[in-house]
Amino acid sequence: MAGVIVHIIGMGTVVNIIAVLAGAGLGMALGDRFSARTRNTVTDTLGLLTLVIAGTSIVPLAGEPLAEAVGAGAMVVIMVAMLLGTLIGSALRLEEGVARLGSFLRRRLVRRTPEGAVDLASAEARFVDGFVTSSLVFCIGPLAVLGSLNDGLGRGAEQLFLKSGLDFFAAMAFAASLGVGVAASALTVAVLQGSLTLVGWLLGDVLPLAQIDALTVAGGVVLGGLGLRLLSVKDIRVADLLPGLLVAPIAVSVAELVV
Repeated sequence: MAGVIVHIIGMGTVVNIIAVLAGAGLGMALGDRFSARTRNTVTDTLGLLTLVIAGTSIVPLAGEPLAEAVGAGAMVVIMVAMLLGTLIGSALRLEEGVARLGSFLRRRLVRRTPEGAVDLASAEARFVDGFVTSSLVFCIGPLAVLGSLNDGLGRGAEQLFLKSGLDFFAAMAFAASLGVGVAASALTVAVLQGSLTLVGWLLGDVLPLAQIDALTVAGGVVLGGLGLRLLSVKDIRVADLLPGLLVAPIAVSVAELVV
């Protein structure tokens, strides 16, 4: 029976959504017991851990698939891809768009309280921070991309099950500090991982390993910016960087033709 459940296409994302919601619920219950100082320290710790995840995500930059595809110019390819992606994201004002989406979700998912306008504005900003931060952490990375594609290809959802366990604890920690916006990120997980699973099911092996590695490295750059933002080092407009995730695999393909 367990083998049958593992190979139901889409089950990995369903389990991941449940893990995020469960972790966020537990985190919110615990967060009320923490002082503001403790919650700020938790946020700093999460920022440091996000930088660690970013560091592991850029490891494929020195890997064999990218080296075979573009030679010694992998760093240049990623740099060009991220710069082009940032220009696109800035032109589209993605940061503002994501903030508006977070505000919309808060109005739909969280009942307003009779507090003052300042309190409401602060609560909305906290919701958006929780939604954006957790959405990026949960949806950017090799486990999210490869796990969803492999699930769609019928190869099993073990990678997404592993990711679900990690996301449960991450959601608990994020929600303790950033609140209910973390739970709303389950919608992002559903849409993005569900879409990748569908792509894998419809198209089979979509991207060569070199292009997936480029996407992973680009994701590491985005997560690095997010880590600096969580640590209040610099308020980087992280959402504006997101088109780089799409440009990076394309840039590798173009570079392969040139090389």
